[in-house]
Amino acid sequence: MSLKAYGRKGMARAGLTPQRLTRAGAELADEVGFDHVTVSALARRFDVKVASLYSHLRNSHDLKTRIALLALEELADRAADALAGRAGKDALTALADVYRDYAREHPGRYAATQFRLDPATAAASAGVRHAQMTRAILRGYDLTEPDQTHAVRLLGSVFHGYVSLEMGGGFSHSAPDTQQTWSRTMDALDALLRNWPEP
Repeated sequence: MSLKAYGRKGMARAGLTPQRLTRAGAELADEVGFDHVTVSALARRFDVKVASLYSHLRNSHDLKTRIALLALEELADRAADALAGRAGKDALTALADVYRDYAREHPGRYAATQFRLDPATAAASAGVRHAQMTRAILRGYDLTEPDQTHAVRLLGSVFHGYVSLEMGGGFSHSAPDTQQTWSRTMDALDALLRNWPEP
């Protein structure tokens, strides 16, 4: 049964909880875009009054924060599974593929992973796990600080930049196929990390 068909009876039966509302908000984000997720939109989805949600959500920013935390957790779990037993370029490619695949499957949730969190919330989020996994890969390339941090930022920029451009149709009107470019990008990143320039 779709959430739209769930209606008032479904809400009463299932009960309003922050967790249920967060998951519904995440589904809504995938359908209409993360920027369009609000408490009002969520209330309309369940055919309830906005006021009935405010005992569970403070405001739309709170809802978006919760969706961001959920998305970061889901993405971290996928990455951990993909990285198990891998190292070097194999691990690098696996991590990159997880981000790209998640963005394709859940565009709204992926956008939520870029939502700005306050320092305390960010420190307690699964974002820390993402950084730890990336650093574990980079240790296999013998990178130490501060170059390791530079490389973490570089990888994040390349992964997110490529995925954002690809999803926005930026590569749709020219050859070669985007998968070929993605594979070559992984080759280039691996070569760069193995030959990291001296400062």
